[in-house]
Amino acid sequence: MSLFRTRGLGCLPRDMKRLSTIVAYTALALVGSLSLAGCFHGSDDGEESVLDAVVERGTLNCGVNDAVPGFGFVTTGGEYQGFDIDFCKAVAAGVIGDANAVEYSPLTTEQRFTALQSGEIDVLIRNTTWTSSRDGSEGATFLATTFYDGQGMMVRADSNYQELEDMGGTTICTLSGTTTELNLESQFRARGIEYTPLSFEENDTLQQAFTQERCDGWTSDKSQLAGVRSNWPEGQGGPDALRILDVIMSKEPLGPVVRDGDTGWADAVNWIVIATIQAEEFGITSANVEQMKGSEDPEILRFLGQPGEGEAFDPGLGLAPDFAANVIAAVGNYGEIHDRNVGPGSPLDLERDINALWTDGGLLYAPPYR
Repeated sequence: MSLFRTRGLGCLPRDMKRLSTIVAYTALALVGSLSLAGCFHGSDDGEESVLDAVVERGTLNCGVNDAVPGFGFVTTGGEYQGFDIDFCKAVAAGVIGDANAVEYSPLTTEQRFTALQSGEIDVLIRNTTWTSSRDGSEGATFLATTFYDGQGMMVRADSNYQELEDMGGTTICTLSGTTTELNLESQFRARGIEYTPLSFEENDTLQQAFTQERCDGWTSDKSQLAGVRSNWPEGQGGPDALRILDVIMSKEPLGPVVRDGDTGWADAVNWIVIATIQAEEFGITSANVEQMKGSEDPEILRFLGQPGEGEAFDPGLGLAPDFAANVIAAVGNYGEIHDRNVGPGSPLDLERDINALWTDGGLLYAPPYR
C-alpha cells in the first residue's frame, strides 16, 4: 500500500504527477535517514562508532599504566587504582552506567598507540603527553587535559646534584618511546651539558638500573617521579632516599586519547572528563549529588539531567541526559579524584597548583554545558 495519498493528483499533468511522487519519496527517505541518525552514532567513515560498540558490549576497554603509584598501578590484592584509573571508571559510568564495567589493558610506552590504532582498546588513559606529532601522525585524537605536568629529574638524596648544571658527565635513565628522551637531549644540549642517556622500555627495569647505580639521574614527568619516590622500598631508604630537583624541563599535558575518525566517541569521552571539572565548579560531590538533583539552580538541573520547566536537557552526545550525575556518584568531581589519588594526604602529597580550577588560579576550565 502506498504511504502517500494520490487522489488529488488526478487533475495534474503527467510530468507534475511524476514530480510530486519523486518529492514525496525523497521526503520519506530524508525522514528515515534522520530517524536513523538519531538512533545510531556512526564514526566519521560510516563504520559503527566505538560509543555504540561499548554500549552493546557492556564493558569499556581502557589502556592504562600499571606501574605508576598514584596514577595507574595494581595493588597487592590485584586491584587497579589511581588517578587515571578513576577516569577509566568515569567513562564507564558515563557511557554504560557502571563504573566497574572496565577491562584494563596495561601497556608500555611502545605498545600504547599500536593498541589504540588496532582497536584493542577503546580509550588510552595512561600518562601520555599531548604533542603535535602524536596528534598528527599516530592516528590519535587527544582530549581534555586531566593533568598538567612537567618533566623533572630525580637523584639520590645523598648526591651533590642540586640543579641540571651539576650533572655534567652523568648517566641519565629514561623510558624509551617517550617525550622525555627528546626533552632530555634538548635541555642538556641547550645548557652545554655532556651526559650519557640510558633508555628502558619499562619502569621496572629502569628502577632496577637506578637501584644498581647504573645511572645518576632518573628523568620523567614530575608526577611519575613523585609516585615512584612515594613507593620507594624501605629497605633502600624509603622516600627520603630520593630527591626531585626543583626544575621543570618541559610542558607535559596528560589526558585521554582515542582513535582518529570517530568524533562521536571523542565528544562523549571529552564531555565526561569535562563533567568532573564542571561538578567541582558547581560544588557537586559524590556525597551530595543526589541532594543537588533537587537544586533550584536551572544550570545545575540541566547539568545533572533533571527536568526543569520541561524535559531533561539532552545535548546530543549519545549519552543519557543524567550521565554527569552517574559519573559524579561513581568517582566524584575532579577535586575528589585528584585529592584521593595524588593530593595532600596521599603518598604523593601533590598540591593542586596549575591543576586547580580557573577560579583558584589554575588551568582547569569547563566550557558551558548548554
